[in-house]
Formats: sequence, structure tokens, C-alpha cells
Amino acid sequence: MTDQPIPSRIRPRARYSPWAVLALIVAAIILMPIVSVVSRVFMPAEDVWAQLIDTVLPLYIRNSVLMVLGVVSLAALIGVATGWLVAAYEFPGRRVFEWALMLPLAMPGYVIAYVYYDRLSYWGPFQSGLRDLFGWEGQGYWFPEIASVPGAIFVLALVLYPYVYLLARAAFIGQSQHLMEAARTLGHSRMSAFFRVALPMAWPAVAAGAAFVAMETLAEYGAVLHLGVQTLTTGIFRTWFARGAPVAAGQLAALLLLFVVALFWAERLARGKRHFASDSGGRSGRLVRAPLRPRAALLAFVICALPLGLGFVFPAAELARLAIIAGDPMWGPRFYAFVTNSLTMAGGAAVLLVGVALLLAYAKRLQGGPVVAVATQAASLGYALPGAVIAVGILIPMAAFDNALDAFMRASFGLSTGLLLTGTITALMFAYVVRYLAVALKTTEAAFARIPRSMDDAARNLGMGPAGLLARVHIPLLRRGMLTAAIFVFADVMKELPATLIVRPFNFDTLAIRVFRLASDGRLEEASTAALLIVAVGVLPVIILSRAMNR
Repeated sequence: MTDQPIPSRIRPRARYSPWAVLALIVAAIILMPIVSVVSRVFMPAEDVWAQLIDTVLPLYIRNSVLMVLGVVSLAALIGVATGWLVAAYEFPGRRVFEWALMLPLAMPGYVIAYVYYDRLSYWGPFQSGLRDLFGWEGQGYWFPEIASVPGAIFVLALVLYPYVYLLARAAFIGQSQHLMEAARTLGHSRMSAFFRVALPMAWPAVAAGAAFVAMETLAEYGAVLHLGVQTLTTGIFRTWFARGAPVAAGQLAALLLLFVVALFWAERLARGKRHFASDSGGRSGRLVRAPLRPRAALLAFVICALPLGLGFVFPAAELARLAIIAGDPMWGPRFYAFVTNSLTMAGGAAVLLVGVALLLAYAKRLQGGPVVAVATQAASLGYALPGAVIAVGILIPMAAFDNALDAFMRASFGLSTGLLLTGTITALMFAYVVRYLAVALKTTEAAFARIPRSMDDAARNLGMGPAGLLARVHIPLLRRGMLTAAIFVFADVMKELPATLIVRPFNFDTLAIRVFRLASDGRLEEASTAALLIVAVGVLPVIILSRAMNR
């Protein structure tokens, strides 16, 4: 008797557990803002597109492209150079630079832009001191303009290069010493072997780090606005609020989303079919650090110290000095309200996101299969989107729902419901979930991967159901990973600016908004205390990253 294929009409259908169904529903809700933005493309916009195309749209696109190219190039140069020096050579200060080079991640882009503009602008102390010292008059001398595209590229590269540094250094450390020795026996110097062997092997990691830098550059709002650089992100704000054209703003957000998709495609194209290289010869075959002679060691020290000093030490010290000298004039109950709002939103988002990530990761572990895996991956796309795009994608459907409900209640019962969702804490928390789910999800999935499947099988053999398995087996083993995810989310939400500006309730100010408003008015001294608190919170995930990399 031969085996016959089962007719499709009588094949058993794949059954989804309640956990998988719930995870699919949650993923669909999280994808709603992205679908909302994409749907704007096919709607008739307000009569502003002709004016946008004739006036500012080419400038938005040109500046966005220049910013991405410039920041990625400079951040990749810094990240690869420092990553190779720390991984491949031994010199004084290397152990400190190993973790300290990650500290600029704690410095929000808009904060460092405020500090450098305040210090280096025409009326800042640096140029004023030069005019007094050399007797320069007016504009009769040349000085680099910080409020420009090159200036914005400079300040953003200083805080974003750690993305490249982290991945490049990890890739260099994992490479085999045997390959470097083979290159040396063929007559290559250590520097030549770097360009011919080490860098090509680390290229996928460098490309991935560059993609992170590019996405963060496109998402930046506060820094480019303060430095007078008009990009697609600033254009979304102006089109929505200044021009009163939400549909056109949604279409600009869709254009920005297209840029993000192009970045993903460019990263895959740059990486090609190459995969992340790691040492397959065990710990004994890993890259061995070579000691440097005094002059070379001094040069390596300077190369590593410059980005650290310019990207973290100088701006943090300047903020601390201003906070001691001036401080926030609202220090007291009003300032505590800003702190409370920030801590409440960051803490609530951390708890909520860890819960959502736990649900999605557990459903993926239980169910398996492509449907849940794809839905989970799609739900984490929000991290690749600028906060302004997510905010637009949330406000449009929520405003439509509120208006429709209000019209129905007026017509049926003569009552006005007002805005139930738009401009509420609920909407703002939803924006944070969409934006930072990937941060919590990747950390939680990594923690799940360390739990062997045999433990699940043993628990089921003892009669334990899915809920009991999660509560009594997985969660106790996931506590460290869940805490790490919560700290990462907490720090990210504390410094989030564009989504908070658009979605927040009326008169609901956080520390980030406090810094943005005061610094925009040229009152950096008063904003220094709030900015310093944001930076201090941002140091926590850097410490965790450093300890994880050392392990």
C-alpha cells in the first residue's frame, strides 16, 4: 500500500494556543501606528504639498541624507578605530577605555547639542574669549559654525559612535589569532592585516552598528531643531502643528518610514552574504593583544580619549558646573513634579514593556512556527522608526476614534465625550510600547534562549500547565534578564523627546521636555539640573553592557 497525500480539505489545521492568540492580538495592536502611517499615502492630503515641494521638501530630504551619510561615516571611523585599538593592543588606560568608550550612549543627542551650541556659538564663552585674546572684531574672522549640518553631524557622531564600537569590538575580540598570524607570515604588517583580514571579517558587525547609527540620526529631533537643521523629522512637526495639515504630516512620516526601509536594505546589501565571524578555535585561538611602544601607546591613548572626552566628559562636566552655579529656579515642588512625571512614565513603561515582551517571547517559545515568529518580529519594528512617526501613527487613529465616538454620543444622547484617548497618559504609554518593545523583547528572548527545553519537558511531565510553567520555572530564571530589559527601557523612556512632545497630555512636562524648552530659550544653566539627571539615569544600562561584555 503506497502513501497517498492527504487532501488539503481534510488536513488538520494548525491549532494556536491561547497564548499564541493573545500574542497575535497584541502584535496587531502594536502594528497599528505603522499601518496608520502607511495608509496616509493613499489619502488626499491638504492643499500644502505643492507648497512643500516648491519650498522645504527638497531641503528636508537633502539634509536628512547628508546627516545620515555624515554621522554614519564619522561614527564608523571612531567606532572601528577605538574598537580595534582596545581589542588588539595593550596600552595605558586600555582597561578604562574598554568600558568608558560606551559612556556617550548615556548622553542624549539634544543635550550634547545644547551644551556645544551654548559653548561654541558666536556669543558663547569660547568665541568671546578668542575675540578678547586676539582683539578680533565682529565677524572679521572664521570659526566653524556649530548651528549647521556639519555641526549637527559632529555632535550626533559623538554620542552615536558607541553603537559601532560595541559591535566592532565584540567582532574583533572573537576573531582568530591564527588568521592574523597567517597574514603576518605572508608579509603583512599588523596594520595591513587589519585592513585585509580583521576589518572584512568584522564588516557585518560594523554594518549593523552603522544601521543603528543611521536610524538614530533619522529619529533625532531636539538636536537638529536646536542647531537649525531642517530634516524630515522637524518637517513632520511643522507640517502638523504650524501648517495644521495632519494628513500631509502623515505622508511625510510615510516618506521617513521609506527612508528607514531603505536603510535596512542598504545594510543587508552592504553585508551581502557574509555573516558575523567568531573564533572557532576556542579561547586559546582568540586575538592576542600586542603591546605598543611608548609613542604608539600615546597615540592610541589620544585616539580613545578624544571621543570619550568630547562625547561625555566635557558635556557632563559642563552640566555639573552649571547645575552647581545656577541650578533649576523651579527646584522644589515644581521640579519634583517633573521628576515624578518622568519616573512614573519610565517606570510604568518598563513594567508594561517587560510584561508584553514576556508574553510575546513565551508564546513564540510555546507555539513555534512562522506565524507567531513573524508577528513577534514585526511588532518590534517600532524601534527602527523615529518617535515622530510613531506619534503621528498613534494620534491619527485615536483622534478619528474620539471624533467618531463624540459625534455618535452627541447625535444619540446629546452628550459630548470629548477626547478619551488623544492626548492622554494611555496614548503616551502606548507610544513608548511601540517605540521600545524591541529593547525589552530582544533581551527577554536572549534570556529565554539560555533556558534548556528539557526543563519545559520535565515540568510538563510533572503535570504543569503553560501558566504554571511560566510562573514557577521560567520567571525565576528570567529575573536577571527581565531586570536588565526594564533598566534599558527605563533609561530610553527618560530621554525620549519627539514622541513625548506630540502625544503627551496638556501641561504634562517631563525632564526631557523641561530640558528642551529651557535650552531652546537659551537657558541652559536652568536646564542643566534636569539634563544631568537624565544623563545619570542613562549611565545604568552602560554599566550593564560593560559587565555583560566583560563576561
